[in-house]
Amino acid sequence: ALHAGKSPDEVKADFAALLEDVGPDEIIRIEQALVEEGLDPAEIQPLCDLHVAVFRDSLDEQRAPETVPGHPVFTYRAENLGVQRVLDALAEALEDVKNLPNAATFAAARAAVDKLREYDQHYLRKENILFAYLERTGFSGPTKVMWGVHDEIRAQWKALAALLAGAEDMPSAELAAQIDALFLPLAQAIRDMVYKEEKILFPAALERLTEVEWAAIRAQGDEIGYCYARPGNQWQPRLDPREQEQVEAAAPPVGVAGGLIPLSVGALSPAQLDLLLKALPVDITFVDETDTVRYFSQTPERIFPRTPSIIGRAVQNCHPPQSVDRVQRILNDFRAGTRDSAEFWIQMAGMFIHIRYFALRDADGAYRGALEVSQNLTPLRALEGERRLLDE
Repeated sequence: ALHAGKSPDEVKADFAALLEDVGPDEIIRIEQALVEEGLDPAEIQPLCDLHVAVFRDSLDEQRAPETVPGHPVFTYRAENLGVQRVLDALAEALEDVKNLPNAATFAAARAAVDKLREYDQHYLRKENILFAYLERTGFSGPTKVMWGVHDEIRAQWKALAALLAGAEDMPSAELAAQIDALFLPLAQAIRDMVYKEEKILFPAALERLTEVEWAAIRAQGDEIGYCYARPGNQWQPRLDPREQEQVEAAAPPVGVAGGLIPLSVGALSPAQLDLLLKALPVDITFVDETDTVRYFSQTPERIFPRTPSIIGRAVQNCHPPQSVDRVQRILNDFRAGTRDSAEFWIQMAGMFIHIRYFALRDADGAYRGALEVSQNLTPLRALEGERRLLDE
C-alpha cells in the first residue's frame, strides 16, 4: 500500500490491528522480501522512512538493546549519543554564522562540520564489518538500503562543508537560506538513521549473530576506527580456544572448503590466487630466505623479462655483474634486520619505472625472503584532476 502511494496514516488506519505488535525483525523481513521479489534497493530507499513511520508506534514500545561496554552494539550506541551532541553544537555554530557571518563564526562552523564528518567511522564499520556478518544470515536487502542512505548523508555533509568553504561574501539572507536547505535535512537524516539503528538494526543483529561473530566484529573494529567514543573492555566474549583462534585470525566463523588455501584473511583456490596475482598492475618476484627465486607474476605488460628458467635460480645470478653488489647489500640488510625496504626509480624506454624491495618476516620476526615490486608509473604521473564516474 505504501509503495502504491498510500500515506502512512492511511495504512495505519487500514491495518491498525495487524501493525500493533510488529517488531524490528518483521520490518527487516519485509524489506528483505521486497528485494527478493525483484525490487531494487534504490527504490526502497526513499520509502524507508515511510516504513518506519507506519511501524513507529510499535517500535517506540521496543526497549533499547542492553549490552555491556566493549560490546560492538554498546559502542555504536555511544557514538549515536555523541553524534546527537555534535549535531546540536553544529546547529548553534550555524546560527552564529547566520546571525553574524565573520571569519570567527565561519571557522567555528567549519570545525563543527569536520567534527560531524568523523561520524563516517560509524557508517564505515557498519558497512564493512557488521553488514558483512549480517548478510551471512540472509539479511542483505536492508543493509543495501541503509548503505544507500549513508551515501546520501555523506553527500549532504560534503555539500554543507563546500558551502561554508566559499560563502563568506554571500549576502546574509541567501547564506541563511542555503544553510537551512542543507543542514536541516542532513540533521534529520542522521537522527532518523539513529532511530532505525536503535529500534531495528541492533535488536535484529543481536538476535541473529553469535558470540563468536560479535567477538570478530569487535576485533576488526580498530582497523577502521571509532568516533566520539572508544570501546571499553568490560565485555568479554565466552569463547572456546578454537573460536578464539578464529577471532584472532579475523577469519569468518565458517569452514574452509576443500581445495582452498587458507590465508591470514579468507581463503582462495590455487586458480583464483594465480588469476589475482596476474591481474595486479605491478610485476612481482619472490625470493626465499636462501636467496632462491621461487615465483614471479606473469602480468600482461611485464616490465623486465622473466622466464620460467629462473625458478630455482640464485637471485644473484639473475642480475648483471655491475648491480649484484647492490642486490646483495639489500638482502644482507634484510637478513640482518637493519632494513625493511629499499626503492629505486629509473627512466627506461620512455617509461618511469618504480622498483621496490620488501623484506618478508614471519610472526616471530624471522626473515623469510624478499619481494620485488616493479611498476610503470608513467600513466599515473600524467593524471590530473579527478574522475569519479565510470568512463563508458
